[in-house]
Amino acid sequence: MPGTQWRISSHDATQYGSRLLRDSLLPGREFPFPKSLYAVEDALRFFIADNPNAVVVDFFSGSGTTAHAVMRLNKQYGGSRQCISVTNNEVSAEEQGKLRAQGLRPGDPEWEQWGICDYITKPRIRAAITGATATGEPIRGEYRFVDEFPIADGFAENAAFFTLTYESPFMVSTDRAFAAIAPMLWLRAGARGDRIDSVDQGFAVVDSYGVLRDLDQAAEFVDALRERDGIRIAYIVTDDEGRYQQVASELPHIETVRLYEDYLRNCESTGDF
Repeated sequence: MPGTQWRISSHDATQYGSRLLRDSLLPGREFPFPKSLYAVEDALRFFIADNPNAVVVDFFSGSGTTAHAVMRLNKQYGGSRQCISVTNNEVSAEEQGKLRAQGLRPGDPEWEQWGICDYITKPRIRAAITGATATGEPIRGEYRFVDEFPIADGFAENAAFFTLTYESPFMVSTDRAFAAIAPMLWLRAGARGDRIDSVDQGFAVVDSYGVLRDLDQAAEFVDALRERDGIRIAYIVTDDEGRYQQVASELPHIETVRLYEDYLRNCESTGDF
């Protein structure tokens, strides 16, 4: 187990945090006090090295060091560990002053491009995976210590980026905003494999979940789910509680979620903070 202090050269935040980001992954871009990639990697190693399907949730993800470290652990140990990175797109106070002087405001594309997520987090994750900088140049240098190889080799990883928005409850409840909430359904089902972005044929089934929109096709939907291994959730679109329960009873070993009642209830705000 780790002690209360680690005096290890690989954990130098200046060399393997700030300089790694500024000089290699994102040339010329600054981020205040990024952690050492290897320090985060070592911390995670204690808990997820033996768990090939671990899910790491990183709130206030900043420069994306945690996601980067999870990639390295996947390469070293095999497996499909996931990292869900959550951050805002805040623009620094100094940069805000310059932008306001130009007549720009939050929400303007020219403003948002300088935010933490768009300017640092997403480009860093892309660079780590592809092995190329934001301008397409191969990243200079090599990873060190536990697993040494050129940074330009990248990783055999996938990444999906989503922006949180607020959807009208009316549009959701009347089945007019499926595309907007589709990523949430995919995430709820484990964020693995294909994603269902539309249901034009009455129902759709992919690797880990299915969506039933036309209850007249419930029998076919149930059969399609039973034919696949690894299904975790079935989303059933209906206002009829009785018909929902009828379909759910046919799927005793699969979690069922009623759309859009369950979704709206989970996402509502009571106003009590």
